[in-house]
Amino acid sequence: MNKKTIRDVDLKGKRALVRVDFNVPMADGAVADDKRIRAALPTLQYILDQGASLILMSHLGRPKGGPDPAFSLKPAAEALNKLIDLPVQMAPDCVGPEVQALAKALKPGNVLMLENVRFHPEEEKNDEGFARRLAALGDVYVNDAFGSAHRAHASTEAVARFLPAVSGFLMEQELEYLGRATMNPERPYVAILGGAKVSDKIAVIENLLKQCDTLLIGGGMANTFFKAQGLETGDSLVEPGAADTAKALLAKAGGKLRLPVDAVVADKFEDGASRKTVPVNSVEPGWRIMDIGPQTVAAFGEVIKGAKLVRRGHVCGCESHRRQRRGQRDRRRRQRVGGQESRRRQADDSRLDRRRGEFGVSRRQSPPRRRRT
Repeated sequence: MNKKTIRDVDLKGKRALVRVDFNVPMADGAVADDKRIRAALPTLQYILDQGASLILMSHLGRPKGGPDPAFSLKPAAEALNKLIDLPVQMAPDCVGPEVQALAKALKPGNVLMLENVRFHPEEEKNDEGFARRLAALGDVYVNDAFGSAHRAHASTEAVARFLPAVSGFLMEQELEYLGRATMNPERPYVAILGGAKVSDKIAVIENLLKQCDTLLIGGGMANTFFKAQGLETGDSLVEPGAADTAKALLAKAGGKLRLPVDAVVADKFEDGASRKTVPVNSVEPGWRIMDIGPQTVAAFGEVIKGAKLVRRGHVCGCESHRRQRRGQRDRRRRQRVGGQESRRRQADDSRLDRRRGEFGVSRRQSPPRRRRT
């Protein structure tokens, strides 16, 4: 796709306002999985190498009613600090006189992390005044948050009206994949989509249905489709008020949209819960869907095996997956004490030595090396 990227602008001496996707899993006040942070490193390092300073903005979770320490991006700033071997200054907010002063004081090579943009309700309202305040912090806007780009929020859409706007390498790669998937896809073309909310992905689903041969739906959003079909969903995660939308999408889809046929259910959402596998039309009141069942795994697997192009969206919406990952992270964290701390430091040092290499992603994703003069 013919979109401008950070290669197409002069960054020297500029303050780059970069929208990243640091909506990362947290546990015990620390980043539990830094994959999304590592994925942004090629873009961030390239900008720094061009003689610019970085102002990073992101959301984290769904805070309600203003600032909440549980949703602070400070742990993400600390995780980034370890990966780039540079101080990452944490701003007290994402807008305001103090933040403005911090941004203006930045020198080339400095990094400033703004606080969670969702601490302000104007963010999700795509408020133009709020976007102007964000834009005033930088000289150029870089969007490298593909996972948030489908939302018309102030930090993803409105801010681009007030600054020269380009994409980062991660966004560029995703747009390239999308271009191949939408303009001349190989067939059979199978799309996989999950997550919790149908309403967030209406346009995505409608566009995929026009392009793909089969759309596999999983995650929490599948429950809303079950509800639209009149099935009992018990205490499962269901998006309130979205059943009619899901019903309309099912009608549009014809036979393209495939839903799970069985599910693992539990009587409560905690360790030690009773669980069983049932057909999706046999969920009882008081039980909740935690994951897809083995028949669904087999059926979806057959569809995927026959595909020549598979496009995967957000598929980690199942409650049991989230619970399992949290348990695994907690166990690993308990083990990282005593002698393991020194090994972690060694791993960090090794990672820093490789920061001009792969940054945890494939070489194909890495930016071009800076030419020496």
